[in-house]
Amino acid sequence: MANKMRQPSGSRLLAAVGICLFIAACNPVTRSYGYTPNEFDLAELKVGEDTRQSVAEAVGTPQTAGLENEDTWYYFSSLFKTSGAFTPKELERQIVAITFTEDGELANIERFGLENGQVITLSRRVTNPAVQNSTFVRQLFDALGNIPTEDIL
Repeated sequence: MANKMRQPSGSRLLAAVGICLFIAACNPVTRSYGYTPNEFDLAELKVGEDTRQSVAEAVGTPQTAGLENEDTWYYFSSLFKTSGAFTPKELERQIVAITFTEDGELANIERFGLENGQVITLSRRVTNPAVQNSTFVRQLFDALGNIPTEDIL
């Protein structure tokens, strides 16, 4: 007698498909939001020589400018990881602040990050060591941290 191959029943097939979909849904998904210029593009900028126009051509226009004055451009980005039905977790946040003089010349380039809930300076190229807008950057980090993740997604 020949062995008959058993055909999976409809419920077994449905259960197998359901398990596969469940496992696939649990794979983490990483998404990035916003834009910060990379270090290579920023290295091309010359403090004291470049202007608003040349900076815009090199790294793009900013997402926002300073609220108190238009002399600082801010670029910000965040990286989130979502696993299944859990709330997305922010892995990284960066802000690049590019400051200009009143004449429109590039004065400062700073990159800020968020480590353990604290704003830290990752890099800085300045002509004037007295950075004027660090309090605004701290407020921006705090504000971005208080936005519910579902609003971002």
